[in-house]
Amino acid sequence: MIKSKYLIHISIILIIFIIDRLSKMYVINLSENLLDLNISVTSFLNIILVWNSGIGFGLLQIDKSFAYNLITIFILIINLIIFYLIFTSDKLQKILFAMILGGSLGNFYDRVYYSAVPDFIDLNYNGYHWFVFNVADIFISLGILLLIFFELFIKRNEK
Repeated sequence: MIKSKYLIHISIILIIFIIDRLSKMYVINLSENLLDLNISVTSFLNIILVWNSGIGFGLLQIDKSFAYNLITIFILIINLIIFYLIFTSDKLQKILFAMILGGSLGNFYDRVYYSAVPDFIDLNYNGYHWFVFNVADIFISLGILLLIFFELFIKRNEK
């Protein structure tokens, strides 16, 4: 039986995974009802649907092939390592690793189910666009940035 002290971490993973899945399902369903999904929410935020067969933020876009499957296996291994780190890290780090894993599992699910990850958040300024991303990417990036901050500033001050 899973110890109750890990219940919060499992809950974080599940909540992020569910929020990610719901947002992607909503955008995919919306795109099926519209001929062209290009919704301007604000002057700097658009909702569009882009299918990403690469890794984070559309990097390493490749066709479904041996390389795609190899990257997917590599991501699975990274997810297993992050899962292990949740059990072996400090309190704050456990939460940050859970955030990263929740997002990563959302994208991993899409890689397996759709053979690509649906990205739909398009940020831009004066015609310059950032990579299109999704909710899972937000939690992965936020978790990594906070881990770096923790290691550089908080943990260093404790020593």
